[in-house]
Amino acid sequence: MSALLENHIVELLQERNEKAISLLYENYSDTLYGVAFKVVKDEELAQDVLQESFVKIWKKADSYDPTKAKLFTWLFRITRNTAIDKLRSGKTKSDKEIQMDVSDVYKVGIDGVNPDFIDMRENLSKLDSKYQIVLEALFFEGMTQQEASEELDIPLGTIKSRLKIGLREMRKIYIDPAILLFILTLIALYYER
Repeated sequence: MSALLENHIVELLQERNEKAISLLYENYSDTLYGVAFKVVKDEELAQDVLQESFVKIWKKADSYDPTKAKLFTWLFRITRNTAIDKLRSGKTKSDKEIQMDVSDVYKVGIDGVNPDFIDMRENLSKLDSKYQIVLEALFFEGMTQQEASEELDIPLGTIKSRLKIGLREMRKIYIDPAILLFILTLIALYYER
């Protein structure tokens, strides 16, 4: 998508012009459906998530700040979070535990980069173990910060701090611009959970 079209969509969103939703749907619906499907693993449920996401996008249009995130990143977060919420709302506690074991929810395609392919696991071992444990739980086991806090019996504030510091240390390891971009994207997408 061109920057010109993206800027036009942002202007329409900020003006609460309904054309914004049409343009968003036309340009992003396939990708956002893919994000939703990757999480819920069900076509019908993914369609529901997509519809709910567009409703949330419209309702939260005033909250979008182009200086804080690209439009797609904002859309991605809303869709992913809606999908996760939808998945959790329909599951029992035991279903959630099973889901966590087989989940690849948080490996949703950031340009198809898989952390295993950039030696993230190997480089993780270079960090202090307290950061390793948190990053492992969040990125490779697919836990949210709250779930990691409960599972590891570490206060939520400590999880957040260790995530921030751990990602900062990982960023120092990766000098390649593409990999650095991936790590920065991880920070943007996961630090807010």
